[in-house]
Amino acid sequence: MTSADTFELYERFLDVNRVDQSAFSGLDVKRGLRNADGTGVLAGVTNISNVHGYLMSDGERIPDEGSLRYRGYDLYDLLADDSPQKRFNFEEVAYLLLLGHLPTREQLDSFIAAIDAQRELPDGFTASMIMRDTPPSIMNILARTCLLLYAHDPDPESRDPRHEVRVALSLLSRLPRVMVLSHYAQRARYQGESMIMHRFREGESTAETILSMLRPDRAYEPAEARMLDVMLCLHAEHGGGNNSTFTTRVLTSADTDPYAAYSAALASLKGRRHGGANQQVCAMQDELKAAVSRWDDDDEVACYLERIVRKEAFDRTGLIYGMGHAVYTKSDPRARICRRFAQRLAQGTPFEAELRLYESIERLTPQVMSSVRGSTKAMCANVDMYSGFVYRMMGIPDSLHTPLFACARMAGWAAHRFEEIVSGRRIMRPAYKAAFSERRPYVPLDERS
Repeated sequence: MTSADTFELYERFLDVNRVDQSAFSGLDVKRGLRNADGTGVLAGVTNISNVHGYLMSDGERIPDEGSLRYRGYDLYDLLADDSPQKRFNFEEVAYLLLLGHLPTREQLDSFIAAIDAQRELPDGFTASMIMRDTPPSIMNILARTCLLLYAHDPDPESRDPRHEVRVALSLLSRLPRVMVLSHYAQRARYQGESMIMHRFREGESTAETILSMLRPDRAYEPAEARMLDVMLCLHAEHGGGNNSTFTTRVLTSADTDPYAAYSAALASLKGRRHGGANQQVCAMQDELKAAVSRWDDDDEVACYLERIVRKEAFDRTGLIYGMGHAVYTKSDPRARICRRFAQRLAQGTPFEAELRLYESIERLTPQVMSSVRGSTKAMCANVDMYSGFVYRMMGIPDSLHTPLFACARMAGWAAHRFEEIVSGRRIMRPAYKAAFSERRPYVPLDERS
């Protein structure tokens, strides 16, 4: 037993940290920076992206089809090229987010070359920083790596635009490599498997680089790389209000260095209410697949969903993970695109039945919510409903789902940091109201009972 065990820290944890819930409503506190109708508190203006999911009319929130635009371009249009010779889009999307316009072929080639040139890590970094004291979470390794790269920057505290761009491009380039190396370091430490360290291949896209470094035999199908490229595009950006991007802007407003800001964003994305939610989705889907004997029977699927909503199944929270979103109401454009490509990848494979099950969950959940809770709120599948399924079809381990999200979102984080540096110009400092009002008299130590 440690000395801390003798304190009241454990027994009084809930009591000491509990705030009377009436205080929140009485002071009109925007809990979670949300308005009473669920909309987000307006905290800024951005030119980077627009996340649209509803309309406002006379103070009422009206459900609408979802749309996501990067720098004014609809996500559907950016991914519309379905030709057999289709190029990879992620680098083009990253360029658009960072520079504000679509590149010419020459500009894109130059941008790709700049990313390609920075994949190398400092000498000895893998052995000393990734393989040593490897933690069980790859997201923690990514955050730690981001902080440690500060020590290898000759001028880490510079806020010069050139330095900001160089750091962003280096992390955009290196995070995928660190992710794969961390995956094998983790398996070597905790599962006793071999440490595989493939060299990256010059000239490969980000999606190709990830697959070629991840696969032991370095083999992948072009369709797999294109699907992974689509997933990176879907996760590259999602407005300034999502938790990890807002975290980036908060730390940037404090005028901290880029490594610290991006490390904090990685820590935020790990959260189970944010990027880490995809782990909950996969776990729920696995339990449902085991519990439901006939996946094509709507009644049996709906019955199990009802058990989840009644807090009788899965994690007893009453949440059907993969359904619902803070902004999207009728549809999540990322989920629609992900489902469309998943249908192509699953066609003619044993995965088809599994995909139909997830489509049934998407279709039946609003009905279940209505029958169990009487809810009439518009609800759609979010991108996590299908993203884990797509990754699993490609043989990508579950532990890499959120890190892949992070590798893609690095582009959006950097764009928002740049914008905050140029246009924010004020440290973010919201107010917290003290719940107590009376001054407590001080009692000397020996007189306390």
